[in-house]
Amino acid sequence: MDDPILTIDEREAINSGRWFTSLSPSLRHDILRCAFVKRYKDGDLIAARGDPPDQWIACAKGAVRVSSTAVSGKQVTLTYVEPGIWFGDVAFFDGDRRTHDAYAHGDTTILCVARADFHKILSTHVELYEALMRLQARRIRTLFGLVEDLNTLPLRARLAKQLVHLVRSYGVPNLADASQTRIGLQLAQEELAQLLGASRQRVNQELKTMEREGAIRIEPAGLVVLDRDALTRISQADS
Repeated sequence: MDDPILTIDEREAINSGRWFTSLSPSLRHDILRCAFVKRYKDGDLIAARGDPPDQWIACAKGAVRVSSTAVSGKQVTLTYVEPGIWFGDVAFFDGDRRTHDAYAHGDTTILCVARADFHKILSTHVELYEALMRLQARRIRTLFGLVEDLNTLPLRARLAKQLVHLVRSYGVPNLADASQTRIGLQLAQEELAQLLGASRQRVNQELKTMEREGAIRIEPAGLVVLDRDALTRISQADS
């Protein structure tokens, strides 16, 4: 479903993105002027592996689940793109097709810039080249950090680190107690396990341990963080 106008909250998510705010006002204006809005329901396919790179995309609401399909046919979630994050530009530069599937996770709004418009903006704003280099550098740092964590940290620390990230990106104050933070991104334990490269059973065990320690509370609707500092200490315990 398409709608030509972002809501106030969606526009705020785009405008407050760390990378987007680093751009000059004129560049931000030209990107938004060329962009168009698409809205998806939970589970809708946004882009498929092998598709030509025809759009540069930013998440404005919800989340974009990036996944791949194993030889067995099982779908494996690699990451979730949060509001304010731009993606899809790599394929524009190397000319290759998309490497992964992208699905809406929950009701999701994306902002798209067509490939032709993207290159027009590049030709008009040289600063975008350097800005995209900074964006890629940040992605590489994040990727190296994830690989390092996977090889050096126990699951308990990696899970705590992931929960801290989810609180930072999707945390909303708990209505019953403002000192508690609910993770707004609805993730099944299997999906959380995929992000960590672990089994659902092991992740469940670690979550229950953290619950007994008073760091989190497990609810049918998701996770509530009771003590963010405790999670941070757990994530750093073996680093």
